Amino acid sequence: MKAAGVKHENTVIVDRDGVVYRGRDNVDQWKAAHATDTPHRTLAEAMVGADVVIGLAAKGAITKEMVASMAPRPIIFAMANPDPEITPEDVRSVRDDAIIATGRSDYPNQVNNVLGFPYIFRGALDVRARQVNHEMKVACAQALAALAREDVPDEVAVAYRGRKLKFGPDYIIPTPFDPRLIWYIPPFVAQAAMDTGVARKPIEDMDAYRATLRQRLDPSAALMQKISSAVRGAPNKRVVFAEGEETSVIRAAWAFKQQELGTPILVGREELVRQNAVEAGLVFEDLGIEIINARVSPNNVAYTEALYQRLWRRGYLRRDVQRMINQDRNYFGAAMLAHGDADAMVTGVTRNFNMALKEVSRVLDVKSTLIGLSVVMARGRTLFVADTSIHELPDAQELADIAIQAAAAVRKLGRTPRVAFLSYSSFGNPPGDRGEKVREAIRILDQRGVDFEYEGEMPPELALTPDARGSHPFMRLSREANVLVMPAIHSAVISTQMIEALGGATLIGPLLIGLEKSVQIVPLGSSVSQILNAATFAAYEEGIAEEG
Repeated sequence: MKAAGVKHENTVIVDRDGVVYRGRDNVDQWKAAHATDTPHRTLAEAMVGADVVIGLAAKGAITKEMVASMAPRPIIFAMANPDPEITPEDVRSVRDDAIIATGRSDYPNQVNNVLGFPYIFRGALDVRARQVNHEMKVACAQALAALAREDVPDEVAVAYRGRKLKFGPDYIIPTPFDPRLIWYIPPFVAQAAMDTGVARKPIEDMDAYRATLRQRLDPSAALMQKISSAVRGAPNKRVVFAEGEETSVIRAAWAFKQQELGTPILVGREELVRQNAVEAGLVFEDLGIEIINARVSPNNVAYTEALYQRLWRRGYLRRDVQRMINQDRNYFGAAMLAHGDADAMVTGVTRNFNMALKEVSRVLDVKSTLIGLSVVMARGRTLFVADTSIHELPDAQELADIAIQAAAAVRKLGRTPRVAFLSYSSFGNPPGDRGEKVREAIRILDQRGVDFEYEGEMPPELALTPDARGSHPFMRLSREANVLVMPAIHSAVISTQMIEALGGATLIGPLLIGLEKSVQIVPLGSSVSQILNAATFAAYEEGIAEEG
């Protein structure tokens, strides 16, 4: 605490015999180093007017009367286990302004050594530190304090039975199950070791080190880090978050801006958006997040007229279109993209995929084959699965188009596509109508002379396990496939969702590819991280499209 800046004369330490004051008999050298000139001789006297009390003693060491005598808004750490020096219930019976922490998991603000020591050692080991000094421990404490002020991910809420955590009296320190600890804390410790000269192997790229730590916990971290870095390096993208009044969407937009991925635009009523932001513990002031109310936007007339001209021969009256622009944020957000007032868009939290796609498609054109591409990450392998959202029973021509579109998307993500057309049969055995459509798709690609590897039809083991190909020496994939084209949408969706449900795999998407402007539609009720990932992909796809 003193290394962190607390002045010696402002501290009073107390043991079982009372206050450790200068001149007291029978005080060992460690306590004597912290003895102060004070008239106080008991804990009760020392706590009168005190701002903070930290208990490392035993049950009942602190009484209600002692707490009542403290200064306004006192901080009370009662960390004896299993029973604290005073329970939070007893503190609240005499003070309603206290901030309370204990060592127990059944009370808010659990102070647990697992929040510190694993990550201090992680940072120390990664720079081969000669010692763990005060500066490294202070760096850990400061990192924990900073992390507590960040928006808490949904994964933590799940671990705590849905309890919403946000910085305040009942949440001043991260929880032991916060997945961010492993990548957030060690870099602070490592940097402190480097700054104080005890590191024997300094880290040159701290961002890369942080990304490496994230990858140990989250298989999608490497891919998302690559995409996020590309988005940050591109010109600023304006991304519409269509359902801007939803708390999860507001939190995702806030994270999007905090991570410097672009400028988020929340579509919604400003008063309600700001109210929900405050309830989520977020502050928008001077952050650069835009809020647009579709009903009162000055662009309403232009958007309405343009959409009316697209739809007037499809049975829509002008008043119908005006209502769509005024009241439906998908129409309004897509119109922003069509008119160049924004670059990309994310939606889908409050309505199903097909409904959202239908609305967006009335405003924006399809520039190429429209597909849904899901990213599956499992056991160190990344697979791209298509089509998982658009074509229910694709014919041979559609299968070929899906493969071409998926391969192009995978190449944009920095991977070399190797496409396998999956089926229940292996190169015609057993025969069947669906297998014949796959074989016809192969013949179409042969005629087109595409610039990527492809093969089919085949079951998954042939596509993913090179050792299983002994009976098929003619296969032209140079190694295992990384793009899987499914014969129908039901097989695509069932297989990807089953892999995720069984555990051990991370699923991103489906990513919507093929519209003239970059739009991502997330699954109904998506988490903050899913919305953020989709927005990042939307900004990335728009940037790649501009480069092309």
